[in-house]
Amino acid sequence: MFAKHVLPVLVAVGFATAQSTNVCSQSTATVNSAADATALSTCTTISGSVLIGPSTGNTIDLSGPQSIKGDLICGDNGGLITLSSSSLRSIAGDFKLNNLTLMSTLSMPSLTSVGSITWNSLNALSQLTFTSRVTKANKVVISDTFLSTLQGIDLTSVPNGMDINNNRYLTSFNTQIGNLSGNLNIQANGLNLKVELPNLIWIANMTISNVSSFLVPSLAVVNGSARFDSNYFTSFVAPNLTSTTDGDISFVSNAGLANISMPLLKSVGGGLTIANNTDLGKINGFPTLQSIGGAVLLRGNFSDFEFPKLNDVKGAFDVSSTTDLTASCKNFAPLAPTTQNGNGEIQGTYTCTSNNSQANSDTGNGNGTSGGGSGGGSSGSKNGAAGLSTSAFTVLILAALGGFASLL
Repeated sequence: MFAKHVLPVLVAVGFATAQSTNVCSQSTATVNSAADATALSTCTTISGSVLIGPSTGNTIDLSGPQSIKGDLICGDNGGLITLSSSSLRSIAGDFKLNNLTLMSTLSMPSLTSVGSITWNSLNALSQLTFTSRVTKANKVVISDTFLSTLQGIDLTSVPNGMDINNNRYLTSFNTQIGNLSGNLNIQANGLNLKVELPNLIWIANMTISNVSSFLVPSLAVVNGSARFDSNYFTSFVAPNLTSTTDGDISFVSNAGLANISMPLLKSVGGGLTIANNTDLGKINGFPTLQSIGGAVLLRGNFSDFEFPKLNDVKGAFDVSSTTDLTASCKNFAPLAPTTQNGNGEIQGTYTCTSNNSQANSDTGNGNGTSGGGSGGGSSGSKNGAAGLSTSAFTVLILAALGGFASLL
């Protein structure tokens, strides 16, 4: 009699356990409804990926599982408003959200680790509920969201790069990242975006555009290039930057920039470009700079330029301003190549021109950023820059876009 009643119960329990195991271990668990999400609640670990379909209703709660060994993907879901999980701590693969135009709540208070973040077109998402903070991710791409802050994403390492772009309401980004072996791209976000990376020491490449403040007080080495284009900050200071290993440093079209200071910078692996920063009255923030591996291009309204320790420029040195540079040109002439009666510290052509009304519109480098340079030099003439090729500006832009594309 006992066996007659107990055996069906044991069979039922065994069947439920097997069913739960199958749900937890399938290669892709597809969630098309709230009920499908509830079916995963008995799993502690989901060994595969979770794919949230395009027609789920307005709320999906993935509470129950603590880890997803694959990806968590949701895209092209026009009805989803809330995506949440109170238990999820880690996503080993890609956390990918795409084209969720109504999703206004993303709540995962226990989440701390993801393989990568790829978010695009989250037009209603204004804030994150990541209470425990996401501190680990191999790569981050956040594009076209309604977010005003990235609070809750506080990474210490991003090996494969970070791309924050076209988040038009984003006004604050502060992260504890110390080393970034991939590229950092920040552009086309909110007009008052303030970026603070207090612990960043080493970075591969960075392209920074359209920010009102960019603070990197600990940055010591840029392995590749550092490009600052069309920003709104009035001052840029990198107090501990000592070198760029291979790439360029460029400041182009930062209209309000009045001060550039890199007091410990000793070497630039590539070229140095400072052009069309119309409020920059003097270029004197490089007191210890000794060597430049490419060419130098200086354009603007400045009345003085100084590089007191510079003794090695592999490429050309080309300067032009709308103001009178006679004194600075004269002081710098001894560094010109021997063919221009100098000592040869500059290996390419030395050109220095004053009172050039077109200085700010010519931001191209006719001699490139890494070659020896050629062409006729002059000192103090009004039209010495007129022969520079504007096609080189296209090269500069394409180079910047190439750095951006590598992030995608």
